[in-house]
Amino acid sequence: MNKLSNIFKTSGILPIFLSFLCLSACSNDGSVRSINEFGVVPDTGADVTASFRSALEECKKSGVDTLKLAPGRYDFWPENAVKREIFISNTSSEVECPSKVKTLGILVENQDGLTIDGCGAELIFHGKMTMISTIHSKNITFKNLDIDCVRPAGSELVVENIEPGHVTVRFKPDSWYSIDDEGHLELVGEGWKTEHPHCIEFDPSTEYMTGSDCWDILDESRAVELEPQLVRFDVQDTDIFTVGNTLTVRDRYRDEVGILNLESEGVTFRNVGIHYMHAIGAISQFSRDITYDHVNCEPREGSGRILASSADFLHFSGCAGKVRVLDCRFSGAHDDPINVHGTYLRIDEKPSPKELKLRFMHHQTYGMQAFWKGDTISFVNSASLQTKSYAVVEDVKALNSREVLLTLKDEVPGDIVPIEDFVENLTWTPEVEIRGCRFTRTSTRGTLVTTPRKVVIAGNEYIRTGMSAIYISGDASDWYESGAVKDVTISGNRFIDCSFCDGRKRAVIFIDPTNKVIDPLHPVHTGIKITENYFETFGTAPFDSKSAEVSMEDNEIVSTGHALIISGI
Repeated sequence: MNKLSNIFKTSGILPIFLSFLCLSACSNDGSVRSINEFGVVPDTGADVTASFRSALEECKKSGVDTLKLAPGRYDFWPENAVKREIFISNTSSEVECPSKVKTLGILVENQDGLTIDGCGAELIFHGKMTMISTIHSKNITFKNLDIDCVRPAGSELVVENIEPGHVTVRFKPDSWYSIDDEGHLELVGEGWKTEHPHCIEFDPSTEYMTGSDCWDILDESRAVELEPQLVRFDVQDTDIFTVGNTLTVRDRYRDEVGILNLESEGVTFRNVGIHYMHAIGAISQFSRDITYDHVNCEPREGSGRILASSADFLHFSGCAGKVRVLDCRFSGAHDDPINVHGTYLRIDEKPSPKELKLRFMHHQTYGMQAFWKGDTISFVNSASLQTKSYAVVEDVKALNSREVLLTLKDEVPGDIVPIEDFVENLTWTPEVEIRGCRFTRTSTRGTLVTTPRKVVIAGNEYIRTGMSAIYISGDASDWYESGAVKDVTISGNRFIDCSFCDGRKRAVIFIDPTNKVIDPLHPVHTGIKITENYFETFGTAPFDSKSAEVSMEDNEIVSTGHALIISGI
């Protein structure tokens, strides 16, 4: 909830005050409508999914600028949501999740100009859903909202007692389970169960989140419920368990996303609390000018939870314009809080002088439209990650979910080699500004970014990210996330005890393209400036790089009690 809401929440006059604001706005401006006018009433416990969708359709027809909600709780169920087949980047393979049908709770589609002002409302989602989707729309703002799930897809249990042959855990209230007659416990939700579990353990004494085998052991052990939420497991090898630690368990397979911005422009989230997102978080895919301003991706205050997303928080795939993440808080992701990248497609064939047959290579990214007529592309060698030349797209044809046929404006350059060379869409690469944010409680990285346009990462706090706080890669062999950076400023950030569990890659800022052929005269990444940052480390290198042009100046490092000032590399 935003700061204004918090002030009045404790006094008990929040609903009256915010209702007055909403009614006042509606009575003074014909372009502002109240959700109540469409029969959508909070705090009834009823499913508002269909009626909320009707309100949005009416706003589109009537040219409404702002839809205001009355404060209170609105419940959304999947039964009345829109079902739509959508291929989404970095989600699931054909084997993991054959169906790409998504359940869209709130859908803004083909809309130009709408603000949904929650006035402090709570949007509560049931089952597994893509909670909010903006598709083929422009100038859409969501503000003053809290978003949460009745049963988050991530389960949490605290180790309460360890004794010979037994481990006793307490499940948190919104982590549901069932135990069959044979004593096997399953993690269940509203219409789903966890079938492919992955466990991350949280240690409150260090606030570290690290990979854990504890759930694998419990999952194979006989369970007995001692009282509601308190379960004892028969465990012979108890050595890896620690009293007081929380086990966080989610399903590996990404069947939904939390929020989807698809082929849209000018989408803004402002003063929004996002307390859980299923499967993976907010994905912006081939969208332009996306802003997250004062958005808190973290467990609801007082919930006692650790997790707020089953994977990334904010994921930007093939975006353009400017990505802005301002004054946000990120706590409790099972993967990277922010990831900004494009996608390398492999050149499989040259069917004719102007044609290329391309292939999506990563198992979780395929089927999406990745090119449009007029786009500028680059040809990149997979071994060196060096750009060979450029071209302009004349036509695009999807051959199937994995293969794309591009027709170019001019002939394919003669030195392009199928299988060895890849294509990056340069038109769909964004500027990035990440400023004033706080990152903590993740076992992975804090921020990943690969884009050739201007990047500013400034004035942020990175606290105990398991891997590198900032990671710049570029990869045409594994994740196929493009591409080379040209202008990155990392300035005025605080890095506290980051990269504590990353093995040989222990560096707070890590520049690590995956090129196998390295030319010292032609680094993959250039224009990286690291200035005036504060590093507090415990045996971890503040910086490491490969095939990169980097300048460093006036960074302060405090390591094992000794302060150093670094100027230059």
